[in-house]
Amino acid sequence: MAQLFEQSKKVVEARLSGTSLRALAGSMIAYEGDVQFKAAGFGAGDGVLAGLKRRATGEKLSLMECSGHGRVFFAVDGQHVTVIDIDDRTLQVESRQLLAIAGNLRTDVRFAGLRGASTGQGLFTTTVSGHGRVALLSAGGPLIHLAVSPQCPLVVDPDAFVAAQGDLRQSFVTDVSWRTVVGQGAEEAFSLRWEGQGVVSIQPAER
Repeated sequence: MAQLFEQSKKVVEARLSGTSLRALAGSMIAYEGDVQFKAAGFGAGDGVLAGLKRRATGEKLSLMECSGHGRVFFAVDGQHVTVIDIDDRTLQVESRQLLAIAGNLRTDVRFAGLRGASTGQGLFTTTVSGHGRVALLSAGGPLIHLAVSPQCPLVVDPDAFVAAQGDLRQSFVTDVSWRTVVGQGAEEAFSLRWEGQGVVSIQPAER
């Protein structure tokens, strides 16, 4: 399969040897060798259903497929990059923070619940499952990985959430008080609560 590496703090390098990978459309900043690029829609070979779900939920995960022989470099707006291994697990990720996918991996969309009764707006996350490597983006600095255990549930700002993996259950917590303190409106007055066993990754900046 194609190989993904952190070439620097803000650039991911992919090495292709007759292989292919998917990456966020428009994220290629340089390449060398015999490499072809083509649009991969809302998740390449994930099927019509996944594409319809993305369209229905307003997800904007537009991917391109890179194939051939050579090296390709990816970056987005100077954000930090992190490459992680997925070995027969499922990663939940905020779609805007997904940079590249290499290996035998499948993407889909999962309904996470309603943001709030006042708006009725749904919250959806992209899931990546199988075997391979995934490159993630984080604004404001490197990803911060926080452990979740049955004894220590975790509450995070939805605008800081990037990814989660493990045996985790996610729910919403309505907490107007801290949002009011920082001057944000009541429509955004909810947090994401994670329980179970796993790791939640956040960025040190809000979207």
